[in-house]
Amino acid sequence: MTGHSSPRRVVSLVPSLTESVAASAPELLVGATDWCSHPEGLDVVRVGGTKNPDTARIAALAPDLVLANEEENRPQDLDALRAAGLDVLVTEIRTLDQALSELDRVLTRCGLPRPDWLDAAGDAWRGLPSRAAELTAIVPIWRRPWMVLGRDTFAGDLLARIGVRQLYAEHAERYPRIPLPELAASGADLVVLPDEPYRFTADDGPEAFPWLPAALVSGRHLTWYGPSLATAPEVLSAALGAAR
Repeated sequence: MTGHSSPRRVVSLVPSLTESVAASAPELLVGATDWCSHPEGLDVVRVGGTKNPDTARIAALAPDLVLANEEENRPQDLDALRAAGLDVLVTEIRTLDQALSELDRVLTRCGLPRPDWLDAAGDAWRGLPSRAAELTAIVPIWRRPWMVLGRDTFAGDLLARIGVRQLYAEHAERYPRIPLPELAASGADLVVLPDEPYRFTADDGPEAFPWLPAALVSGRHLTWYGPSLATAPEVLSAALGAAR
């Protein structure tokens, strides 16, 4: 870690990274977002949302390091933190391989040894048999308006590795808005409904796609990059298998 000493006070603006650091050294964390729900019982100052953090409150915590992500956090908020003299580490994660590499970089920067769960995550995903996509899926992430996974997404990469091609993987946008009538005419084999960022449930989501099997999946296992990656192949495969 040339040029850096190990931080003693860390603020995390990304739920996945919060859980990743807390799994090894919860005492390092002094602040996290309102959405940082894991591990349960994490006792730190809450600094707002990922898209609207209280930058003044973060600065007042005097962290040695702020953990962020180029997709989850806004550039203007990160610029404000840098202007306050804070060290901000920004991750970029759009594939599983990037996730494993960036998690190693974050934990190393925090002065932490490589955890067993990170190796277990790599083994769990690399141990999957290679296969062509067996199903084509619509993967909504929001409704009112309907938004779906598009190109170049971490969740899309995970789904492809378990045999599910998301229908809009070649779309020009990463999270396009697609009207429901267009989704109805798409010819997908199933709809995959995660419980975040929009909280799809058995009573909120499947009824909009009565012509398709619906798989309700854990958003934490589909979209988080952290300890949940070690069990994600099994959890997601089970949810998708139940919908077929």
